[in-house]
Amino acid sequence: MFVTSRMFEAAVIVIGVVCLLAVVTLRQAGASGADPGTLVGAGRALVAVRDWTFLLGPGTIPAVNALLLDYLLFRSRMVPRIIPILGLIGAPLLLASAIATIFGNNTQASVLSAVATLPIFLWELSLEIYLTFEGFKPAPNIAHGGAVTGS
Repeated sequence: MFVTSRMFEAAVIVIGVVCLLAVVTLRQAGASGADPGTLVGAGRALVAVRDWTFLLGPGTIPAVNALLLDYLLFRSRMVPRIIPILGLIGAPLLLASAIATIFGNNTQASVLSAVATLPIFLWELSLEIYLTFEGFKPAPNIAHGGAVTGS
């Protein structure tokens, strides 16, 4: 499920990039004598789509990813507890910031957005650094040769 959500995030980002490339194409069409009013309207619509993809892709999906992965990491104890706790705190903050932006109570480039993004940034950074240098700890149930239990 985590990989699927990351693929969805990447697909949404690609949609935004394609919209910006379409705006570049519209500018080139404007230089060749097309109706400027129509091109400006279409360009603004494409930029608006890009803004929404930036909010929905990198704005909300990392929060969902953090909730999925950190719940599993917290339960399995395969990394130090502080790492998934940081993600479990940061994910709702990032999601709340994105929801506030969707409803017009916040902007993507605000202090609230920066503060809400910081814990997720620190979580991703600490998880990547820890896994690069330490790797996963063996899961307690598997390391002792016992049966995997639901606790």
